[in-house]
Amino acid sequence: MQVAWAGISPAHAPAAATTSVRHRVADEVLRAHTEAMAWPYGDAEHGPYADRAAAGRVLAAELGDYAASPDAGAGGTTAPALVLGLSRGGVAVAAEVARVLSLPLDVVPARKLGIPGHEEVAFGAIAACDGVRRSDVDRPLMRRLLASGFTESGLDRVREREAAELERQERLYLAGRSQNVLGRIVVVCDDGAATGDTARAAIAAVRAAGASAVVLALPVAPPSVVRDLAALVDRVVCPRQPHGFRSVGGAYISFPQCSDEEVMGLLAARG
Repeated sequence: MQVAWAGISPAHAPAAATTSVRHRVADEVLRAHTEAMAWPYGDAEHGPYADRAAAGRVLAAELGDYAASPDAGAGGTTAPALVLGLSRGGVAVAAEVARVLSLPLDVVPARKLGIPGHEEVAFGAIAACDGVRRSDVDRPLMRRLLASGFTESGLDRVREREAAELERQERLYLAGRSQNVLGRIVVVCDDGAATGDTARAAIAAVRAAGASAVVLALPVAPPSVVRDLAALVDRVVCPRQPHGFRSVGGAYISFPQCSDEEVMGLLAARG
């Protein structure tokens, strides 16, 4: 299956660019990425979430309009809304949203495209839904990276590696089934967004798979990112929008990495 890249075809970087220049530019990007943030642990209402499940309950309280009705699905004319969690951490948030609202749950496999040697900073992301793959890349950042000595071949290797991991997740989490978003309202959940790259790729994949409406639910994200993402969806729900945060994990008291086993367990528990 081919990935539909929403990227650019920038000029090749100068061959003589040095490793030190590449690292300096990547360090500048990382510094700008973190210095623009500082999570305000001000009060109980807007302080950190206990964990991803707690964040899901907060989101569910704002998503009550989509709760399953008695005539939805079997025996009715309207399919219930579908809750999709981005892999991996978004599934833990989505599972609680789906449980509270009595909605079906599934997963959108998604992968960040990290800058080589500085993987904590992404230059894009890829996602898959119902066999459709889409990507989103940060075009200005791509141009900066290529101009500073990163090569197209190096970034392509990142894309190829993450595309292979995306395919692995599709096989493992979906086991050949489709998410069945065609004609449905889809609530896309993640555990937060710093830049929105992964959310944009997931939204594009869900749209391309035929969802009738897309609702994005994020526990925390910067206001600028929420504004950008709001232009891509029918509705965005984000209860905590500090002007900055040091990391998504900084919005949580407990924020362990999610494993494949946890994602599979959450999906199995929701049937």
